[in-house]
Amino acid sequence: MDEVARLLVLLALAGGALTVLGAVFAYFLDEVRRIRRTLTQALGAPPQPLLIARGRGVGIGFNLATQSLAVTWDKGGWRPSYRLDELMGVELVVDRLVAARAFRGEARKPLDQLANPEARVRLRFVFDDTEHPDFALDLWLPEDEGRRGRMDADEALSEANRWMARMESLLRRAGPARAAPAVAVQAAPPPVAPRAAVPPPTPPRAAGPLFDDEDDFEGDEEDIKT
Repeated sequence: MDEVARLLVLLALAGGALTVLGAVFAYFLDEVRRIRRTLTQALGAPPQPLLIARGRGVGIGFNLATQSLAVTWDKGGWRPSYRLDELMGVELVVDRLVAARAFRGEARKPLDQLANPEARVRLRFVFDDTEHPDFALDLWLPEDEGRRGRMDADEALSEANRWMARMESLLRRAGPARAAPAVAVQAAPPPVAPRAAVPPPTPPRAAGPLFDDEDDFEGDEEDIKT
């Protein structure tokens, strides 16, 4: 009897340990938590605001204190980061049409049609980046209907509209994209013309005798006496 009781206790302990271990794995592998952790690591702080498309493993988060943002997909497998001034604009795509948009230097196109979507509700973020120029989040797809934790079409459209207003405010406060600082170029000094070579002064000629031949002078003196 004691052996049976000991076996039952061991089985209960093993079952409890497996349950706890499974709960820990489920906690850390949860899609939303993984995306939040990834964006926190990329931004250096918990993202605020944060948008996650459940069931698709993608999300975007902002750190307004450092003027930065990061996106992630594949449940945190990839996480490019950007400066806020690299965000050029946002589009709201309903089905196959751009229903609203907000871009730097352009007048905002607000969402003026609230008809029920049929194919998708998507937010598309456009960046000034050659490697990853855009990032899309599908907030609603037809297969999301009836799934736990997913938004329905109306909720997705309302959430997308709120994000459009939020992004327009961020773009307006951030101002135009930052231009690269101009490098001051110092003008080179004008070339100095070489000075002309001054010829050395001519030494004065030594004064010679007034008469070249002393004998001729004496002969002339005798002629005068005569």
